[in-house]
Amino acid sequence: MAKVRLDTLLVEKGLAESRTKAQALIMAGQVRVDGQVVIKPATSVAAEAGITVDSGPKYVSRGGEKLEAALDAFGVDVTGRVCADVGSSTGGFTDCLRQRGAARVYAM
Repeated sequence: MAKVRLDTLLVEKGLAESRTKAQALIMAGQVRVDGQVVIKPATSVAAEAGITVDSGPKYVSRGGEKLEAALDAFGVDVTGRVCADVGSSTGGFTDCLRQRGAARVYAM
């Protein structure tokens, strides 16, 4: 039973595009080995170990998740609306608004 670095194994199994991306997934707590979260990229694991990668975030930044919670809490439907993302940065609000059906979003 050969042991391999977890980040290398993710790339070999096609679960990550590069070791750098594999390391980011691991350190973010998105990788499980035999059901257990592993957060150290250099961890040695059996090549046959069951590896799962949790799906990535729904939005490009955490701001999208925050806006989604607010829209749901206040019952706001943005479908077909023209919206403004004032103070946009990474684009989480814009991403959230577009995914929820906004016709157009002006990011400033």
